[in-house]
Formats: sequence, C-alpha cells, structure tokens
Amino acid sequence: MKRNKQHPHKGGFFVVTSRALIISVVVVFMMSSAIAVVSYSAFKDQFRSSIIYQTLSNYKAQSLFYLITQENHHFAQALESDFQPVPFSSVALELATNIRARDVRSLLGSELPGFRKFDTNIIIAGEGTDYTNIPQESSPPLETILEERELAKKEVETYEENEKSRENAPPPTMTTGERKVVYLYHTHSWESYLPLLGMEGEANANKAVDNKTNITLVGDILGKELEARGIGSTVDKTNMTQKLGERKWKAPKSYMMSREIVASAMQQNQHLTYFIDIHRDSLRKDKTTATVNGKSYAKTVFVLGEGNKNYEQNLQLVKDLHERLEAKYPGLSRGVFSQPKTSGRNGVYNQDLSPNAILVEMGGVDNNMEELTNSAKALADVFSEMYWEAEKVNVQ
Repeated sequence: MKRNKQHPHKGGFFVVTSRALIISVVVVFMMSSAIAVVSYSAFKDQFRSSIIYQTLSNYKAQSLFYLITQENHHFAQALESDFQPVPFSSVALELATNIRARDVRSLLGSELPGFRKFDTNIIIAGEGTDYTNIPQESSPPLETILEERELAKKEVETYEENEKSRENAPPPTMTTGERKVVYLYHTHSWESYLPLLGMEGEANANKAVDNKTNITLVGDILGKELEARGIGSTVDKTNMTQKLGERKWKAPKSYMMSREIVASAMQQNQHLTYFIDIHRDSLRKDKTTATVNGKSYAKTVFVLGEGNKNYEQNLQLVKDLHERLEAKYPGLSRGVFSQPKTSGRNGVYNQDLSPNAILVEMGGVDNNMEELTNSAKALADVFSEMYWEAEKVNVQ
C-alpha cells in the first residue's frame, strides 16, 4: 500500500506561526496602550479638541449600545424607536481626514484664509441664527484704545431716566441680604457701542472702542437690575487695556488677565456663585437688534468654551437662560454657541473656574443705551427667576 508522505514539521510550523502572530498582536497592543497613556497624560487638553474627540462627541451613547447589541440583543431595549446606526464609512472618513460628510466647513476650513472663524458650533439657534451671522469678536491693537470719551448726551438722558425709575421701584420680596452671589466682569472692557460714543452711523465697526464709555456700563446696569431683584451683585470695572499694558501683554492674553481678577474675587468672597463675563458682538444692528412687544432690544448671545471641565454644567445653565428668554422675550436670544479649544482659539473662557460661569454678548456695535438697558432688564428678569427657583429647591 502506498502512503501519502507528510512533511514532518508541517504541524509544528503552523503552531509556531500562530504563537508568533498572537505574541506580535499582544506586544503591539501593549505598546499602543502605553503610548496612548503617555500621550494622554501629556496632551489631554489638546485631545479635547482633537480629531478623535470632535468625531466621537458627535455621536449619541446609543451608538455604543448598538454595537453591544450585536453580541447581546438584550441591550436593544435601550435604543430609541427611531434610532439609526451611524454608517461606519462616515466615521472612518472623519477619523482619517477630519472631513465631516454633512459639514462643508470641515472641507474648506483648513484651506481658505479666515474660514476658521466658522469653527464656532451652534448649540441652540435662536430666531434667524445661522452660520452667516455667528458672533464675531473684535480685538483691535491696544495702542488704538487710548481715548476716554464721555457718554453721548442723548444716551446720558436714557441712562438717568432708567436710574430714576429703578429708585422708585418697590423693594424686592426676596433678597440675599449682604451676600454678594453674582460677579460681573468684562474681559474686553474696551468694547463699546458707537451710539454711546456719539458715533451713530459710523461705517467702521472697529471704532467702537473706549477706555471709559464701554461695556462696563452694561455690566453696571445689569448689576443694579439684579440688586433690584434681591440678588447681591459685584461689578468689576477694571480697565483691561491699562492692566494689559502694564505687563506689555497683547489683547489675546486678556483672558489670562481676567482669570487672575476672577480668581482673586473668589478667594475674597466665598459667597460668589455665578460669574458673568459681559461682551458685545461686532456685527451690525440688523443682526443684533430685536423688537419684542413694541420695544427695541439688543440681542443676547451665550458662548461656551468646549475645552473646559465644566462644559456640561455651563451648558445646562445657559440653555435654561436661553429658554426662559425665548418664553418671555421671544427673539431676544440669538442662541447658544460653543468654541472648540484649538490653535488660535481660547475654548475655555475661564469657565473652568466654576460650573456657573457664563459668557454673554450684549448687542453689537450699533446698539444704543435704550436697547442695552432693555436687554439688561430682561436678562436680570430671567436670571432672578432661575436663581430664586433654585434657592427654593435648595431650601427644601
């Protein structure tokens, strides 16, 4: 009988090859894990705005449940009835190229000069809000912000009339007593409004800057309106141009400066709970003005930094304020926006200092004192409503 010859090492060859393959996979996995741990430890802040972070943050937790259901169908109960699985091809494309199939900005952002400003994300769009009218921050060179002009006469009259009406208002039914719980400050204190400077109709928006007549007036009004509703408030009016100049810092370091100011205030007063950084937009009047019940208002914008550890809490806070404004003053809020932490973008705005930190933009360069005052009153109205409701819950 003729027998088939077998290679004496055939079986051993496959065993050795299999073992080598397994060992190689384990070694690569361990090395990759070690590199990932070291990289994350060194660059965890950068990873928050990396391609991976931006990609995965766009998908619901249900996507994870969907993957698990492929092994255990019991988890399918956690999926919503209208849930659609994310196409693997889209995720792979985004991770590989940072191009998002449904977002043309990701295709053009790295190629066109100045297009990076459209990295701003719209979390909640107010009436008429889209990517053509997203907030625009203006930071002219500090050497151009030397003037200290007086408030225009027409605007002074509006300011004084509001002061008198507040003095004649009845005292609040609830109060924080001597406790100051809200801290208002102005990282870009030089930001002003053309009508306040007697420059109504000026074509150059960058001229809306001043070291005296500026955004701090809005902070002062908002602080007094909160006080009138029983909420103790402190308004910081630091001349940021002067402070930056003392250290020979440029405008981009203004958030570092205001951080020191806020941190110092927190140490001196343990009662401070809410921190509101007040800015103004550089867009023109047609984008920053609303008419509500026959009155003209300077529209508000809430801005969040995606790179801060309190992002989710900050988001819930401004969502609440936006929804309350929409309910009582429809059209006043332009919405809630967020900025990623990337090269050239702050992405934090000192909101990591507190889960109750807010950055709000009050109007644009063309809004006048009447519009700004109306908006400050509206914001104080909904904020105090939210504050006292929270206080009742805490007491219970």
